[in-house]
Amino acid sequence: MFNPTTLWAEPVVNPVNRKARSIPALNPVNIYGRVFTFSWFGFMVAFWSWYAFPPLLGLTIAKDIGLTQIDIANSNIIALVATLLVRLVAGPSCDRFGPRYTFAGCLLLGSIPTVLAGAVSSPSGLLALRFFVGILGGSFVPCQVWSTGFFDKNIVGTANSLTGGFGNAGGGITYFLMPAIFDSLVQNQHLTPHVAWRVAFVVPFIVITVTATAMLILCPDTPTGKWADRHLQAERNLAEHGITGAIVDVPGNLMDSAKNHSPSSGSAHGSTEKVGYNATGKDTANHDHEAQIGEQQMLDTARGEIVAKPSFKEALPVVISAQTLVTAGAYFCSFGAELAINSILGAYYVKNFPSLKQTGSGQWAAMFGLLNVVFRPLGGIISDLIYRNSNVWGKKILIHVLAVLTGAFLIAIGLTDSHSHSTMFGLVAGMAFFLEAGNGANFSLVPHVHPHANGIVSGCTGAAGNLGGIIFAIIFRYNGKDYGKVFWIIGVITIAINLALSWIKPIPKGQIGGR
Repeated sequence: MFNPTTLWAEPVVNPVNRKARSIPALNPVNIYGRVFTFSWFGFMVAFWSWYAFPPLLGLTIAKDIGLTQIDIANSNIIALVATLLVRLVAGPSCDRFGPRYTFAGCLLLGSIPTVLAGAVSSPSGLLALRFFVGILGGSFVPCQVWSTGFFDKNIVGTANSLTGGFGNAGGGITYFLMPAIFDSLVQNQHLTPHVAWRVAFVVPFIVITVTATAMLILCPDTPTGKWADRHLQAERNLAEHGITGAIVDVPGNLMDSAKNHSPSSGSAHGSTEKVGYNATGKDTANHDHEAQIGEQQMLDTARGEIVAKPSFKEALPVVISAQTLVTAGAYFCSFGAELAINSILGAYYVKNFPSLKQTGSGQWAAMFGLLNVVFRPLGGIISDLIYRNSNVWGKKILIHVLAVLTGAFLIAIGLTDSHSHSTMFGLVAGMAFFLEAGNGANFSLVPHVHPHANGIVSGCTGAAGNLGGIIFAIIFRYNGKDYGKVFWIIGVITIAINLALSWIKPIPKGQIGGR
């Protein structure tokens, strides 16, 4: 049963990797609560700025710089292309340099084109700017890798879905904030629309810069300190607790966990780094907040779940594995659909409900993104509950069930193409529940798949989500304002892909760790 005190109390930790087994979400003073807070808030402000254009794009910006419907669609696509590329790079970067530096780097690099929005004066200029603003979307990968590094397997699905869900809410918040900032500048500061929309982009720039700087100053790389020392600390933690008569091969590269399946005996020789442990059976005051776990679980954690420095030769089998394909394929459908729908939902509402105008349609479109605050975490929480009462298969089955139901709602929205407020908004809310819960459930499974290469798996999965967004945005582009048709096409694709992936095992046979 859920204990509300875990929201602020010091969490119990895994004795080997020092990951928390609860989430002190309301305690930013605690190291775990602080990283949790910066994870979701950093991604939220990134998502806000990344999607700051669509709320003003259809009317204000289009009129000011002479955009056509095709120009708008192209700018939505180009914003996703950059993020796809950055996510592919961000994954290995997290494994090599650590997620905190990668996260802050994405934010600071993306803040520069954000503040340069005022320089845009033509459709080609908008395309170039939105490409570089797309760097901010890459921050999702370090957000999830950083969260995974601080929360243990029993709670990691909930932690990742909360950070991702709160962060994704930035896509909804921007539909409220950007029109509100624009209206305030026009009405209260008496700026012309030509100037006001440009000045509005200074606000997310300031927030992003302050957040990235605070992240670097106030937060650590890992629960054990510096990213470069994570293996050494795991060795020390094992040595403190002891394992009778066992010698552990500490993973030095991505494939060691597969090669060193069983503990060997003897002492360290040659270039292979080995450490011996003698059981003490003692509990000290320093261990008061440590979870009581068995020897084998400690060994598996040390051998298979400490992130290793990547190289191309070792990363390639992870990238092309069937298990990575599952998380990537499912996210292609769920997050890809979310990105594409976020870009056009305001315009869809204006088409079917002209009386809403820019501000009204933006507020209703914002609800789709804001529901992430509840629905994405719910997917992760349900996934963790299933895992505690079954195994990793339960998490995978949940992903596919949610995807099929998402597809059914997308088809229903497309075929009805309703002009009734209650019908349309009800169907979109129902679709949002299953789609966003599916996003949360997916990144509940990701930490189990090749956990020694979590950054690579997270990067591939996140990039696949962007690829889906690009493909679906292209379909929207070539169907003009026939939005309903594209909705049911995306629904059919979602169901087909998930049924095709449903038979694949959730983790590779013989994998150590992640079970």
